[in-house]
Amino acid sequence: MDNRAIGFMDSGVGGLTVVREALRQLPLESIYFIGDQARLPYGPRSSTEVRKFSEQMATFLMKKDIKMLVIACNTATAAALEDLKEKLPIPVIGVISPGSRAALKVTRNRRIGVIGTEGTIKSKAYETAILSKDSSVQVYSLACPKFVPLVESNEYDSPVAKKVVAETLRYFENKDVDTLVLGCTHYPLLRPIIQDVMGSQVKLIDSGAETIGTVSALLDYFDIAKNSNGEKSKDAYYTTAAPKSFNQIASQWLQIKVAAQKARIDQLHLEVN
Repeated sequence: MDNRAIGFMDSGVGGLTVVREALRQLPLESIYFIGDQARLPYGPRSSTEVRKFSEQMATFLMKKDIKMLVIACNTATAAALEDLKEKLPIPVIGVISPGSRAALKVTRNRRIGVIGTEGTIKSKAYETAILSKDSSVQVYSLACPKFVPLVESNEYDSPVAKKVVAETLRYFENKDVDTLVLGCTHYPLLRPIIQDVMGSQVKLIDSGAETIGTVSALLDYFDIAKNSNGEKSKDAYYTTAAPKSFNQIASQWLQIKVAAQKARIDQLHLEVN
């Protein structure tokens, strides 16, 4: 048993969609979350730059003595997962493999769509993960660079969001996909609009939510789940930007009062054990 917190990191507020699922599925576990809002979006950045930022966030959380790290960002998972798994002495989980497995489980016509940031789509991480498990599947990938700004500006249910989503997803009109992977943890906040555009016949896969199932299994596998008799320590939220906008979105999305602290991570460097 291990009563330390689980660390979650993301480029902004999108990773809170993963945290929300963790709060639901793992209510005893303590959570430390950091969103790098000062340097988002990660999608257009080079993989080298994303790896550097990811290492800085991981270092920040490691200094908080976490027991597990969840990369609650698809772009960072694609760029930095293997590197962080090799360097850190704790379990490190990304969001791409769980999302890929879930998509393969529910598709019926073997035609899967994937939407994500420019970085995630360019990496072909989802396509590789899906086809490595079933080479007969057809994967249609689409970068949606306008989606993250909609969420970060708290306009994810606005008329502008509906227009942007409808125009962007027109790509899938003749693709006949029956499953769509939300390959960015920001996108579940746009889920009602995405579902409306794609139609009720298309199954949406929330890669972040699927990841918590993996987290739960690994907590048991490594015997590091929190002791049910122990006292739950307070969850903590951090942002590299001004906390005000973060707190507004986080409190609304998580349905709890969130008071994030400002984090300075740009000078941190990962110490390899």
